[in-house]
Amino acid sequence: VQLQASGGGLVQPGGSLRLSCAASGSIFSADVMGWYRQAPGKEREWVSDIRTATTRRYADSAKGRFTISRGSAKNTVYLQMNSLKPEDTAVHYCISDIRGSRYWGQGTQVTVSS
Repeated sequence: VQLQASGGGLVQPGGSLRLSCAASGSIFSADVMGWYRQAPGKEREWVSDIRTATTRRYADSAKGRFTISRGSAKNTVYLQMNSLKPEDTAVHYCISDIRGSRYWGQGTQVTVSS
């Protein structure tokens, strides 16, 4: 299973970005898809995940600003990030839990700076 994340970039504080991730190589649908991030000098932290269309979870830092959703294509996930802050600067990784195994994407850089 391979995960391909995209959508990162440089944005000014208060701006928005939409991250996308697609998992390929499995005939099974993912039980969970989500996002982690790692800022320079910090440990990787969980951001958000989604199990079903109604079961979404967010870290406190993401609540009210980020929205996670599953795509219509199998094993795709999006993270809409609004009101971005400099502290959101990090490499963002998508994850997919399929049949008891967790898979990680390669990461996409999000930089929030004026």
